[in-house]
Amino acid sequence: MMSTTHAAMGLAAASLLVPVSPELASVAAVGAIAGGVFPDLDIVFAHRKTLHHPEAYPPIALLAMAIALFSPGPLTVAVAAFLGSAALHCLTDVLGGGLGLRPWNGDDERGIYLHRSGRWLPPRRWVRYDGAPEDFLVTLAFSIPPYLLFDGAFTEVILVGLGISAAYVLLRKRLVDVYEAVARNHQGTP
Repeated sequence: MMSTTHAAMGLAAASLLVPVSPELASVAAVGAIAGGVFPDLDIVFAHRKTLHHPEAYPPIALLAMAIALFSPGPLTVAVAAFLGSAALHCLTDVLGGGLGLRPWNGDDERGIYLHRSGRWLPPRRWVRYDGAPEDFLVTLAFSIPPYLLFDGAFTEVILVGLGISAAYVLLRKRLVDVYEAVARNHQGTP
């Protein structure tokens, strides 16, 4: 799934704080957006393996959430939202497609890496590949609650995220051709 999908999922969870604790909801939102995107920073290393830890994030996130519950403050809530969103990201990546260059072909069986057992869980392909039309629909669905509950800058961030998501969906398959052309040209230069 797209990073924006994961950010929207985390932001939707953080929006639950708006009616309960509006003074902490904005720091939760920032933490959730950052945590939703963070695992995908490993795309420059071993994607869905280096920063994706589906076994480690959930228990650490639960501990951080317990701390934030008993000692609520901007830092504890932001950290809990970050870790919770990162955990959600890692747990839901397996619902997408594989890691191949053209994941819509269904020819890659790497969904998410399990560090403890040293193996890959196969992708479930509920969302066929990152940037698939249904990926955008998931992003849109998770963007609606925070759009309705937050105001100000967060509504703008949500709209920008939806715009980025829509553009990526429209360009996703063409980006592979661009990547391959750039790689070929780079290999040809001394």
